Amino acid sequence: MRFFIDANLPFKLSKNLKDKGNDVLHTDDLPNQEKTSDNEIRRVSLNENRIIITKDSDFLDSHILQGVPQKLLLVTTGNITNKELFLLFERYFEDITKLFDIYDLIEINNEQIIGHEKMDR
Repeated sequence: MRFFIDANLPFKLSKNLKDKGNDVLHTDDLPNQEKTSDNEIRRVSLNENRIIITKDSDFLDSHILQGVPQKLLLVTTGNITNKELFLLFERYFEDITKLFDIYDLIEINNEQIIGHEKMDR
């Protein structure tokens, strides 16, 4: 799968997902790094068919209202340690990839993953 990880998540998450055979970009891979605008992240995700992984609800709003990004993994864990975050991704990643065959919006929190039905725009 192809992912784009927002600046609000650790760069090491991209390495973890790459180690699973995924094509992953992190904002730190781009020239403006953590200052990369949301619009640029959306543009890259559309042009390169990438699923955005973020904690930023602005992407949820644009996904619901405009369909951009086309696919979104929203992390709603609140403040947790990187170790806890990596363990969640380790535990749920296979299920997440399967859910993206059905849903365009997946939410991961401290206890579960949720596939959200498409909303008519």
